[in-house]
Amino acid sequence: MHGTRFSIEVQPRVPDKLNRLHELANNLIYSWDRRIRGLFYRLDRKLWHSSNHSPKVFLRRVSQRRLEQAAEDRVFMEEYNRVLSAFDTYMQDHMQSDIGLLFDQAHDLVAYFCFEFGLHESVPLYSGGLGILAGDHCKAASDLGLPFVAVGLLYRQGYFRQTIDGHGSQIAHYAPTRFEDLPIEPARDGSRQDVIVQVNILDRRVEAKVWRARVGRIELILLDTDLPQNGEKDRRITYQLYGGDTEHRIQQEIVLGVGGTRALRALGIQPTVWHINEGHPAFQILERCREHHAAGMDFDSALELVAAHTVFTTHTPVPAGHDVFDQNLFRRYFSRSADEYGVALERLLELGSSPGNQGGFNMTALALRGSRYHNGVSAIHGGVASRMEGYCWPQIPHRENPLGHITNGVHVPTFLALQWSTLLDLQFSAEWRNQLLNRDYWQRIDTIPDHNFWSVRQLLKSELLQHVHRRCVRRHRRNGCSQAQIERLTRFLTPDNTDVLVLGFARRFATYKRATLLFRDPARLARLLSDAQRPVVLIFAGKAHPQDLPGQQLIHTIHEYSMRSEYEGRLILIEDYDLALARKMVTGVDVWINTPEHPLEASGTSGQKAGINGVLNLSVLDGWWAEGYEGENGWAITPHDPHFDAEFRHGEEGRELLDLLENKVIPSYFKRNGHGFSESWIRRSKESMKSLIPQFNAQRMVMDYAMQFYGPANHQFRALTADGARPAHELAGWKKRVLAAWPGIRIHRTDHAPNAIGAGETLPIEVAVRMNGLDVADVVVECLLGQEDEHGEFHTQSHHPLSAVAEGAGEETTFRIDLAPSLPGLQHYKIRVYPYHGLLSHPFELGCMVWL
Repeated sequence: MHGTRFSIEVQPRVPDKLNRLHELANNLIYSWDRRIRGLFYRLDRKLWHSSNHSPKVFLRRVSQRRLEQAAEDRVFMEEYNRVLSAFDTYMQDHMQSDIGLLFDQAHDLVAYFCFEFGLHESVPLYSGGLGILAGDHCKAASDLGLPFVAVGLLYRQGYFRQTIDGHGSQIAHYAPTRFEDLPIEPARDGSRQDVIVQVNILDRRVEAKVWRARVGRIELILLDTDLPQNGEKDRRITYQLYGGDTEHRIQQEIVLGVGGTRALRALGIQPTVWHINEGHPAFQILERCREHHAAGMDFDSALELVAAHTVFTTHTPVPAGHDVFDQNLFRRYFSRSADEYGVALERLLELGSSPGNQGGFNMTALALRGSRYHNGVSAIHGGVASRMEGYCWPQIPHRENPLGHITNGVHVPTFLALQWSTLLDLQFSAEWRNQLLNRDYWQRIDTIPDHNFWSVRQLLKSELLQHVHRRCVRRHRRNGCSQAQIERLTRFLTPDNTDVLVLGFARRFATYKRATLLFRDPARLARLLSDAQRPVVLIFAGKAHPQDLPGQQLIHTIHEYSMRSEYEGRLILIEDYDLALARKMVTGVDVWINTPEHPLEASGTSGQKAGINGVLNLSVLDGWWAEGYEGENGWAITPHDPHFDAEFRHGEEGRELLDLLENKVIPSYFKRNGHGFSESWIRRSKESMKSLIPQFNAQRMVMDYAMQFYGPANHQFRALTADGARPAHELAGWKKRVLAAWPGIRIHRTDHAPNAIGAGETLPIEVAVRMNGLDVADVVVECLLGQEDEHGEFHTQSHHPLSAVAEGAGEETTFRIDLAPSLPGLQHYKIRVYPYHGLLSHPFELGCMVWL
């Protein structure tokens, strides 16, 4: 019989000389500042790792004796003071000059809402790419001095921990997080009381506690419903990330969107720009409309005002990635409060309608209609999204509709390896940290001696192999493998033998990411991996959603291959992929493989993290890589037309992948000179860093948001709220009038269209527009001059507005231009009319256009 096991934590008293360690432990700047993490690591290396790299946990468990020794250690105290000096300098309020031109620090603020935030493994509020991207966005906003606050949910259970059993089955483990382990604190009001906000969930009033976290110079606001005063169901609303059914999801999104808005109000935070990152937080649009209606505005004017300073980013072209609730479910949750919006419930349902989801309420549709600045996360994805969501602007060509793109980037200080940072400091001084947006600056990477460059790459690989070996041994022992079998399965994972080409594939296991594309020809792959003269190791890592059975089957398939004799020790499957493992893999492998089914990869930032560390990408030209590939900084797999048969596409792209490995990648790596390294490989590796660091970093990404969206949205907010929000009322009334008249708009030519004109002559164009009650000032009549490509597709080269010259019979108005073509030869032109108002955020936001 076994007795009860009790635990006790003997906590030290931090000496006064080291008291600011608490301050450092409670600011997530430690997630990207290695000097801060280094203080804890130097105190107790083993404890640092066993505490999951959590400074708060570490400070509760480190020995009193070790702290007292450190306080009297001159070397440690010198480093401690240097770290504090750098921290204090960083925390001083300042904006980069370009940010200062757009924002007033005292009055302007961007509020960024997201369902998950991936800042560090010690704060498990993330599952994958969306969360990591949100974390990088916050870090870059802090670095740039952008006035910024982030809003999310505080989960007791973050995404699951993964083990893989001896049969290759994924097993999900959920462990509640202790909030005292996190760098957070309750938000307090002026009376030092906890800030609590309330939201309506059906007929219940649910309370959410507000927490604050510091992320460098910005704040992250988190909501938590796990409170004694809530019922059991309501306590579980924020309990688990991506847990529960559809009804649980709508409750979470109400708490995030509605409760998050109320939390900011309760804290006295007044954003001037609101950023909805994916559709989950879009209910904030309705909440803000409710606020304006309560202040006396009609719903349409309120929606105009709300949308004018709202930014929306969509992250996935995969339909399953968009939340769509049954309309009856939406009715249940919002029918009781419809009167608070000053509009019929059916009008709210219209905001979430989409052609592909009849009877559904689409959160992406709500986000699009409740915002005026919208983007995908790469050039390809922006094009795909503009087609997918084109129903919001039905008469606008998808290339011109308001849904554009800002390509994702990664936070360089977080993901650039320490060894690279140290080498760059030695080579270029610390100035390189201020040059992340300067592409010309990074050409100097060529000046790094090849042998130094190669040494860093090999050292990083050695660390990865050691880490992977430790993980593999632990997994195989747990699954009952014999010592002899474990030695066979890990025999190439030796840190002192880095003369092996390491290929990495690590991401979420979803079917469209095609993790098994490499196995289209298993015998050929086995031959490539098992060449004794050119040894290759292939490492896989990733999780599948617990409800995604096809994704879990991919893990099972890879496991089975890894246990075959021809792959044994060459093909490695690692469990429990998280941020800590990701940092090791993106810095330590030689080649990063990404094989999504085109065009379903929205961005795919893991390859960026690898590329900035000199890892070479071998990827399908989709997502960011279609923009990042420059011929010499990696290798590209050409995607086939998605209209082709899927099996044919998979076969052809799988064959090209193996061809590149066999004929390009492997020979290049093992083409050694007299000094023991490959000059051609280093050349490509340097090209990777030179091209990716300044272009695909999070500072560039956030600057793009600031220049293209945040700044203009901030301006629109000021414009529409002027004079008691009179412009918002004006714009809403104008839109209502235009939309009512637009079905009756007609356009036709009233002149004879010549087939040719002489050089130097002008082309007279005259059209009549049936205005249907609209004024001349309400429309733009425009001629587009351009050329056709070999496929007959028209490409606009210039825009030429026509001027009104006379009103005719039947409400027709004549418009005219004498067009002077600037190019010789055959040209093409089109004529169109669309509504226009000076207060529009985008000229085509109404989605109305009539072509001649």
